[in-house]
Amino acid sequence: MKKLSLDELGRKSVEEYEQSEKYPIVLVLDNIRSLNNIGSFFRTADAFAVKAIYLCGITACPPHRDIHKTALGATETVQWKYVDKVADAIILLKEAGYEIVCIEQTDESYVLHDFIPSKKTALIFGNEVSGVSEEVLELADKAVEIPQEGTKHSLNVAVCGGIVVWHCYSKLKNC
Repeated sequence: MKKLSLDELGRKSVEEYEQSEKYPIVLVLDNIRSLNNIGSFFRTADAFAVKAIYLCGITACPPHRDIHKTALGATETVQWKYVDKVADAIILLKEAGYEIVCIEQTDESYVLHDFIPSKKTALIFGNEVSGVSEEVLELADKAVEIPQEGTKHSLNVAVCGGIVVWHCYSKLKNC
């Protein structure tokens, strides 16, 4: 076994990436406070060709040094938009035909392995401490959670994002 070189990985140029087809997934970051988490979401979105990221509330926007530290240039390839109120972002996405899916532990959550994303899916990720707000849950079509067996029943939001986005990507790629 040998590690692949950058040339062997066949990475797309920024121009090739911009022209490539994206998966109909939008990530909505609602009041994410950590700039490193925001950057990680951009990097995950780039890796799995996510259509866009909506940054809401206190979620910081590029350019910012600490976002770039983890995004590694993905803020230049992934489309993003700032919307002050997450409810307004949800309304825009519903009008565009997106299914609104909160990533949260609720009494009606689907477990991730049973979740099949629709052809247009908006994934809402909430604040690192308080999660997805009750207001947002009321606007959502469904909630999805990652089953866990440890004592915390909590993952870092960017780690959670990576798991959920990969799941959606793998389901849509095989359609």
